[in-house]
Amino acid sequence: MISQQSTAQPIEVRNLTVAFGGRVIQRELSFSVRRGSIFAVMGGSGCGKSTVLKAMVGLLRPSCGTIRVNGEDYWAASDARRAEISRRFGVLFQSGALWSSMTVAENVALPLQMFTSLTIDAIAILVQLKLSFVGLAPAAAKMPAELSGGMHKRAALARALALDPEILLFDEPSAGLDPVTSQRLDELILELSEGFGATVIVVSHELASLFGICDDGVFLDAETGTAIAHGSPRALRDTCENPTVRAFMERKALHRSLAEDRQP
Repeated sequence: MISQQSTAQPIEVRNLTVAFGGRVIQRELSFSVRRGSIFAVMGGSGCGKSTVLKAMVGLLRPSCGTIRVNGEDYWAASDARRAEISRRFGVLFQSGALWSSMTVAENVALPLQMFTSLTIDAIAILVQLKLSFVGLAPAAAKMPAELSGGMHKRAALARALALDPEILLFDEPSAGLDPVTSQRLDELILELSEGFGATVIVVSHELASLFGICDDGVFLDAETGTAIAHGSPRALRDTCENPTVRAFMERKALHRSLAEDRQP
């Protein structure tokens, strides 16, 4: 999947501040994502996880700070160069964002048609390969409205993989999925990392996924508007003493305890 190796980190964020108008969402963020890592951007609702992701993929210009992609300053680059860098990304948005008027196969083919000079036959072969990888080859001719929630996410993942990106970014990939479907998606993410060497950034608050697949991460806090912890989800759960982080990481155990207290 990775066409070029670089000595620089795939993603380096330094002193990043993101804001809407005069409202600062997160300030002075700094973290690096190792090549081949599955990196978690964690935190409760409203902390700015998805906003930070938008800055990383070019949808929101930061107020200040830098985002480097393989050592290159993404936002300091020209529009044309930034578009080239963006093609190293594969993005799975929370909603999937499939084009409703196109079939599954047509959605996956679109990036290949827009950004390559491949023939129609070559594109058809690649679309079949991507759909087979996510287990959706039989659904190639279906419309997005005909898909279940899990199938919709997998179709969006196939499209994100169309250009063989070296960096994959997922915005709440398990949102709205049942536990079995969510686990299957986690297995696909692990396969992308371990089998293809992709670097993966996952924005999520789902503990099962965070503990199951992520080996590093950053914890964003809504109250202070900045990162208050760094490390893998498991390490933060086991060793972090910050009460906000512990409350987030241990909420499953807390919910279980409350349920037990309600039993007669």
